[in-house]
Amino acid sequence: MQIENCEFPDNVLLDLENRIWLKVTSSTSATLGITSVHSALAGRLRQVKFKPLGTNLKRNQSLASVESVRYFGVVRTPVDCVLVAVNSSLENEPKLANDFPYALGWFAEISWNVNDDPRKVLVSAKDAVQEIREQIRTLRVRCFSAYPDHEMWEIGVECAAVLVRLNELLDDSKVNEVVHVVSDDPIADIEMERWAEETGQVILESRKESKLTHFIVKKVK
Repeated sequence: MQIENCEFPDNVLLDLENRIWLKVTSSTSATLGITSVHSALAGRLRQVKFKPLGTNLKRNQSLASVESVRYFGVVRTPVDCVLVAVNSSLENEPKLANDFPYALGWFAEISWNVNDDPRKVLVSAKDAVQEIREQIRTLRVRCFSAYPDHEMWEIGVECAAVLVRLNELLDDSKVNEVVHVVSDDPIADIEMERWAEETGQVILESRKESKLTHFIVKKVK
């Protein structure tokens, strides 16, 4: 399900305080990762470091650290547990946690004592819609259909000039990279659609917020 444009799968449980999801795989084990809110709050991740396998962790202790240009934080366990496995792909491609937080971007597998079942204290998204919505608004988080590799905040700039800059940025970008463009030009949506038709690039999403329009653009060629 989506809440304020942020994704929350139906088959996971949530630690709202630490912005962690957990998918139970047996009576004493689970896979966990960061939620879309955590991902958006952190920004594009540049580094992920894990605790050693076999580490015994108490509830709320960190099993990994995450870092971006603007953020340093930790990934905490919602239950007393042992760190059984980690997603080593994140060490080489940390942005997987931004792009696919509930799939390829999972963080770890943990196991716990049968008496410490986290299902007693965690919640599903459908049972915590209001709390999640309040968290998103309080943190001023924006979730998009694809996580941006680049940001262009073009306030007070005519769309024609914005498109020149966008073309220059895409020329220096790799195929499949994503740009978040923000414009206050009242005809930006029309001009962006025309630009996409002419260039063959893809606008994955456009969203109006007050006088601003947000575009998520993907380089496909």
